[in-house]
This record gives sequence, structure tokens and C-alpha cells, in this order.
Amino acid sequence: MGYRVAVVGATGAVGNEMLQILHETDFPVDEIHAVASERSVGKEVSFGEEITLKVQNLADFDFSKVDLALFSAGASVSAEYAPKAAAAGCVVIDNSSQWRMDPEVPLVVPEVNPEALHGFRAKNIIANPNCSTIQMVMALKPLHDLARVKRVVVATYQSVSGAGHRAMEELFEQTRAKFLQQEREPKVFPKPIAFNVIPHIDRFLEDDFTKEEWKMRVETRKILDPEIDVVATCVRVPVFVGHSEAVFVEFHEPIDIDDARNALYNFPGVRVIDRPDRGEYVTPIECVREYDVFVSRIRVVPTVPFGLAMWVVADNLRKGAALNAVQIAHKLVEMGLI
Repeated sequence: MGYRVAVVGATGAVGNEMLQILHETDFPVDEIHAVASERSVGKEVSFGEEITLKVQNLADFDFSKVDLALFSAGASVSAEYAPKAAAAGCVVIDNSSQWRMDPEVPLVVPEVNPEALHGFRAKNIIANPNCSTIQMVMALKPLHDLARVKRVVVATYQSVSGAGHRAMEELFEQTRAKFLQQEREPKVFPKPIAFNVIPHIDRFLEDDFTKEEWKMRVETRKILDPEIDVVATCVRVPVFVGHSEAVFVEFHEPIDIDDARNALYNFPGVRVIDRPDRGEYVTPIECVREYDVFVSRIRVVPTVPFGLAMWVVADNLRKGAALNAVQIAHKLVEMGLI
């Protein structure tokens, strides 16, 4: 049995990855539709190497003719159109922040909390977590099963692709301008991103944390355990693709580092590369186009009773967004929920 599928936001970086990963993972597709805003109507996008799709207009797209819609078009678009698609009988998997903290909408990383999918019929919407949250909970889950996580302190090093095509262009243009001894004023980011780092992703909240840092805290609790404390500092770095995280974890119980390494090694979707004495650790450039979350530099934290530190890297356009959404679709089929 095949499914009729729409990708909303098909011309964006994540939407394009959704189309490619649906094809790469052999999702059972009978029909595939590329959907975007009116300004993109008529443009062509690829589904695999041999199929080209013409983009259709979101404003008048009939969601009753598809079984499943993967949204990656921003929170405001999802707020308006996801309920319309869901009401038409289409199952929505949404990549924006719009529905993540809705108590009636499951927030899912398939390897971590697939059981949450059973509640999706309340609104016919499933939320894809934030990119940085996804890769962190992938590394935390096998450790949490070993010795319950008490607290996480994380610093992220997030690539510009997390802010879209225009952000990638801004990094390129500013970098080129530096070599030509020219200046390019920032338009996407609040400060220059080339040869710089910016500790400011999304807007600042009343407590002086950013919305991105808040997302990592509340999403981790919803996905993994509401008792976990999370403190995050989220930083944009001049990398095109690939998010990195320095993660410090405190546990309620003793945890053996070899047991921790084995648990990570055996967890689906996690790849451990951790021989720093041989230069074996992963950087963002090495994770591009990969499906896995990479964990390196696992070590004991001497300043807390039961603590480990690790370096976690993933392709934010893939596992951090498009791949996770497609995996949710596969899991729905596997569990017989659609």
C-alpha cells in the first residue's frame, strides 16, 4: 500500500531534504506533491534523480487528496494551514515550533519516544522537535535508561543553515567580502557571522535566555522526562551545515563510563567515534549528508558526583529536521497508525 504525500515548504532547505529523504528511504509513496507559497508556484524541485515536481500553491491546495503532509514552512504558515490539512483528514508532521508544546500534539523523536505517537489523533498533528533538541535527546536517551539524568548543561555551536538559505548566503557573502577587504552589513543575523560567533538565536526572553535555549529545556522535558533540568547557551557559528554540542550530564545514580559508551554504541541512530588519542572525533563537516548522530569525547566530569561530558554532532538539515520528520512517517506506517 502506498500513500499520497505532500511536502509543504518544498523549495526551502529542509523541504528539499524531506523530498530527497522520502525517496532515499523508500517511503511507500503513490503520489507526491511539492507545495509552497504563491511566489514559488511553477518552480521545479526534484524527487530523487529522475522525477521533477512542479510546485503547487499552498493557498488553494486540497489536502483532502493526500494522506500525509510534511510541513517545513515556518510557524505562522503551520498555525494557519496545519489545522486545515488535519481537518481534511491529512496527517500533519510539522517541523516548525508552532505545535511543539501543545499538550495534545505529540513531540516525537522516533528512536526515543515512539509511544507518544499513539496520541496524535487528538489534532491529527505531530510535531518535529527543534534541531538541537533532537540530537541531544538521541545521546541522552540510552544514558537516561542506564542512570536517570538529573541535569544537563549544554553549549551549542549551530550552523547557519538552521536559519535558512538567506543565512547561508549571508555567511558566504561576508566571508568573500573579508578577503576582498570589503564590508557587508548583516541582514539575517544581528551581528556579522563570518569569522565570528553569535550567542543569540531567536529572541531574548524576560529571563535573558533566548527562545532557542528555552526550546531545548522544555522540549527535552516533554520528550524524555519532565524532571530533567536543562540549562543551554545557544550560539550561531560560521559553519554552513552541521550543529555541534558540548553536553555535560549529571545523573541521579552512578554510571560507569564503559557502560555509557556501550549503551550509546548500541543505540539506533547514534554512532560513537571516540578515540581522541588517535584524533578520532567528529566535526560538523564530517557529518554532512549523514543520518546518524555522532558522539565523541565521552569522559567523566570530576566536579559532580555522577557526571559525564560528551561532544555531539549531527547534520541539522537531516536528523535535525527532515530525516526525523520522515522517520516519524515511517514509524506511523510501522505501528499501523496510518
